[in-house]
Amino acid sequence: MFSYLLDEKGLKLQKEVKEFVKSVPHDLIRELDMEKIRYPRDFVRELGRKGLLGLRFPEQYGGRGLPWTHELIAMEEIGTLGASLGCAFAMPSIVGECLVRFGTQKQKEKYLVPMLKGEIVAAEALTEPRGGSDFFGAVTTARRVGNEYEIKGAKRFIVGAQEADFFVVYARTGEEGDHPKKSISLFIVERQMGVKVEYLYGLLGARGGGTGRVVFNNIRVPEDNIVGELHGGAEIFDRMMIPERLTSAGGALGAGRAALEVAAKYSMKRKAFGRTIREFQAVSFSIADAVSKMDSARALAWVAAKSVDSGIDSRRIVSEAKKICTEAAWETVNRAMQVMGGIGYTTVYPVERLLRDIRLMLIWTGTNEIMNLLIQHEYYRELIKEMEMGEGRDIEKDAIDGSEEEKVFE
Repeated sequence: MFSYLLDEKGLKLQKEVKEFVKSVPHDLIRELDMEKIRYPRDFVRELGRKGLLGLRFPEQYGGRGLPWTHELIAMEEIGTLGASLGCAFAMPSIVGECLVRFGTQKQKEKYLVPMLKGEIVAAEALTEPRGGSDFFGAVTTARRVGNEYEIKGAKRFIVGAQEADFFVVYARTGEEGDHPKKSISLFIVERQMGVKVEYLYGLLGARGGGTGRVVFNNIRVPEDNIVGELHGGAEIFDRMMIPERLTSAGGALGAGRAALEVAAKYSMKRKAFGRTIREFQAVSFSIADAVSKMDSARALAWVAAKSVDSGIDSRRIVSEAKKICTEAAWETVNRAMQVMGGIGYTTVYPVERLLRDIRLMLIWTGTNEIMNLLIQHEYYRELIKEMEMGEGRDIEKDAIDGSEEEKVFE
C-alpha cells in the first residue's frame, strides 16, 4: 500500500501486520502446499489472539472499528503468504459482514465474537454443484417444520469445509414460482447439526484450505438461526459480495507483490554475459511494467475501499477492483516467472506456487467474466441516468460534419 496515503493508524497497522507476516513459519506455507496440513487453524487462532480478525467490525465484538482502507492494508500484507492463509484471514471478514449487518444480538454473541477471537472457524456455503455463478438458481432447500427448518442439498468448493465449526448457508425457502430474489434465505448451520464433508478437492493451488463439498441431508436448524429476514438472502448476498471482492483484490495485490519481489531480487543476483540480468532492458523493463501494473491496481483498490467507506453504491468500483487486481497479479506472476527463466518454474523458488494460487483468484468470488457483466451493467445504468437528466456535454456535436443523415442505427 502507498505509505504516504496512510494516516498514523494505518501506518501502525501496516507495521503490525508486516511483523506478524514475518513471524509466520516458512514450514507452515510449505506443509499447506504439500497438503500435510489440511487447514491452518493455529494460524487463525494466532490472528485472533493478536486482534487482527474482522478489523473493521465494532470493538464490542472483537474488531477494531477501522475503515475498509485499513483492512485492505492488512489484506495485502497477509496476501503475500499465499491464497490459503489469505483466505483464512479474509473469511471472518466475509462471514462477519452478514452477522454484523443482519444478525441478531444473540447470533453476534454466539458466533461473531468467538470467530473474531479465532476460537471458532466459519465457512460460507454458496456455490452448488449445478453452477457457481448462477446464485439464484440454487436448489438447496430449507423447509419449515414446526419451529425449525429442514435443510437438504449440497454445496461445493467450500473453503474451510474440512474444519469449519459453522457454515452460513443459502437455501431456497420460497415456493415454486416465487421471484428468485425473494425466495432464498441465509442460515447458520453448525457442523454438529449433521453437516457432512463428502469430498475434499485436489487443487492446483490454494492448497491447505480444507476446500470440499458439504452435504446437508435433511438437517434440522432452529428458526433462530435465520440471518436477517426470511426470504432476505438476496440482500445479504449483495452485501457480502463487497468483502468477498475487496479481500480478493487485496489478497491478489499481496500475492502479485510477493512474486515480483522474488523475481526482482533474483535479477540483482543472477548474472549472464558478464553482468546481472537486471542490467538488460528486457528484464528491467518487464519489472517496470509489472510495478506499474501493480501500482495502478493498488490505486483502484484504494479508491474502491474509500468508496465503500463513504457509504455510496460501490458495486461497479468494487467489481473493477477485483477484476483489475487479480489480472494485474496474474500478469505480474507470469512476468516474474519469465524473468527467472527455468528456475522460476521449479519448486526451488515459490513463484510457481504463487502462480498456482493467483490463477484461482481470477475465478473465485465471482469470475472476472461476471465482473465484466456487472461493470458494464452499472456503467450503462449510470450513463442512461445521466442522459435522462441532461447532465454533461453532448460530445457528439463536436464532430466537424455531424451529418444526421449518416447516423444510421438500424
